[in-house]
Amino acid sequence: MQTRNNTDMIHRLDLKGKEIVLLGTAHVSKESVHLVNRVIEEEKPDTVCVELCQSRYQSIRQKERWLDTDIVKVIKEKKSFLLLSNLLLASFQKRIAKKFDTQPGQEMIQAIETAEKIGAKIHLADRDIRTTLSRTWRAMGLWGKFKLLFQLMLSIGEVEDLKEEDIEKMKQEDMLQILLAEVGKSLPVLKEILIDERDQYLAHKISTAPGAKIVAVVGAGHIQGIKHYWNADIDLRSLEQLPPRSKMTDFLKWIIPAAILLLFIAGFFYGGTAAGKDMIAWWILANGILAGIGAIIALAHPATVASAILAAPLTSLNPMIAAGWVSGLVEAFSRKPKVKDLESLPQDILSIKGFWRNKVTRILLVVVFTNIGSSVGTFVAFPVIIKVFLGISA
Repeated sequence: MQTRNNTDMIHRLDLKGKEIVLLGTAHVSKESVHLVNRVIEEEKPDTVCVELCQSRYQSIRQKERWLDTDIVKVIKEKKSFLLLSNLLLASFQKRIAKKFDTQPGQEMIQAIETAEKIGAKIHLADRDIRTTLSRTWRAMGLWGKFKLLFQLMLSIGEVEDLKEEDIEKMKQEDMLQILLAEVGKSLPVLKEILIDERDQYLAHKISTAPGAKIVAVVGAGHIQGIKHYWNADIDLRSLEQLPPRSKMTDFLKWIIPAAILLLFIAGFFYGGTAAGKDMIAWWILANGILAGIGAIIALAHPATVASAILAAPLTSLNPMIAAGWVSGLVEAFSRKPKVKDLESLPQDILSIKGFWRNKVTRILLVVVFTNIGSSVGTFVAFPVIIKVFLGISA
């Protein structure tokens, strides 16, 4: 990296007597690692802010944290998708780092190490990745969620196809923004959540960090946003909360099962036992078979596939339970992850094959794909049941 570019990466801000050195870094650049070390050593700040949240900081400091993963607890707390998304994001970052012969987040690791060497405090400035992903998930409809999942999955194989212009883009943009770019084109709210909100969050956390002199190490893609919001009145609490579910989503979650049950009752009332049984049969077949196919795609245990087939027709009528949670728990007990699965997790997530081979990630895939199958089954069965009912009443 040339001296001119180094200069462009350093921005100086003042706030109520505080001196802030805003240092933009490229996540895939070795030069950024050297720049971070040099700037912190020369500036000797009281505090070094890093673009990390607590969970990502712990992943850097505690390399063996995967060993504490309780997959059953993850399923029961309905966090399967969040963990899978986090692992897919980590996979993308690791593969990018490998391509450029560096470590994921090496510039942040360097910032922490240099801060410790000079005796500066370390201040975590980014919003929790789980909150960001949860807000993203909450803002999306069902189709958007499917697109997000498959975009994350496809990202594993996209790294090898990167071109020179893609590399330059990565040096200036946020990794999450790059990874979800395709989904973001059809859902502009993602940019607000992934970039604009985090720019605000970073600006607030940096400006309120302790010390008279602060060096803040952030991705270059956040520099302009942080400067834009620097003097803004930011409500940090609202950025940390999950937005309420839309009333329409809650309405549909309850009204669709209620409508289906009413259709069953009406079918028996107007068409007799045979017609009612036909409607229920269509419902069971569509939900059960497609949920089972989802479990099979995830290479689930035979007992898990059976549980998906049996559970989906019932859970689809209960807004409080998902078929994937049932099949995920069955998979977890049928093929209980061992210590070696947790130990090999960081390596296994580097390939699609590894995601299906590792028992931890396979359980997460079972949850997600069973739920997808069950959801598709509902959309397939509903119009068929209506058609059967209309044929009865005609």
